[in-house]
Amino acid sequence: MTQFLIREAAELLAVSDDTVRRWIDAGSLPVTTNEAGRKVIDGVALAEFSRQHAAALPADPSGVARSARNRFVGLVTRVVMDGVMAQVEMQCGPHTVVSLMSSEAARDLNLQPGTLAVAVVKATTVIVETPGGSS
Repeated sequence: MTQFLIREAAELLAVSDDTVRRWIDAGSLPVTTNEAGRKVIDGVALAEFSRQHAAALPADPSGVARSARNRFVGLVTRVVMDGVMAQVEMQCGPHTVVSLMSSEAARDLNLQPGTLAVAVVKATTVIVETPGGSS
């Protein structure tokens, strides 16, 4: 069973250690003690808490229905174009999303820093890694 120290849980949830302690004191996050006597949070409980308390990102402003479920609303932060290709960087909440597209498409979408945009991801391959890589 994976367990996380309060400091580690805070880092994963992008909050302070004190916030995690308040959630523990309020009974929102269950805590146990490890063999070293330190407070730890069960990984399953932390994952569920994380899912339930995920920061809501802005709604997709396009109003278009899609089969892709991974939509990231954010602001364009950088556009690098050459004659054929463009690299478009977006900040979507805590995530940076980078897209490579034709320069023509970037111009047609008028992508420039400060533009509101939606990154839609539909991937057939998603690679998942874990620390330590045990198999």
